[in-house]
Amino acid sequence: MLKGISPLSSPELLKVLDEMGHSDMILFADGNFPAHSYKDIPVIRMDGLGIPELLKAIMPLFPLDSFTDTPVFTMEPNADFGKKPSVWNDYQKIIDEHETNITFKSLERFEFYKKCSSVYAIVATTELEIYANIILQKGVIFP
Repeated sequence: MLKGISPLSSPELLKVLDEMGHSDMILFADGNFPAHSYKDIPVIRMDGLGIPELLKAIMPLFPLDSFTDTPVFTMEPNADFGKKPSVWNDYQKIIDEHETNITFKSLERFEFYKKCSSVYAIVATTELEIYANIILQKGVIFP
């Protein structure tokens, strides 16, 4: 363990976050997401954890991209679902604690799946809320 780093951040997750460069993206996937269907993308299993807990653990360490209007992407629920997932409010609060003026963009489900094909890694959680998937685009740490 390390001082100041959440014990929820596994060594594998910390390694991947550190390896990522400017504009690389990482997906935090809910328990229903087909993470292992993306054959060429590393999957980090974080069973037993939800996405908000992991965001709380990594956001003090992870800069979001300030060179784009939208460094955060979520999956738009199908029309029959009828509502915005409540966990999105949690995401916004957690991100707002560490970044300013961050805009989320919601992508239609198949557009979101397509975007996932270009992520650096997938963090597979056991998040139970439907449509809880979130992609974060890494930014720059300025001197």
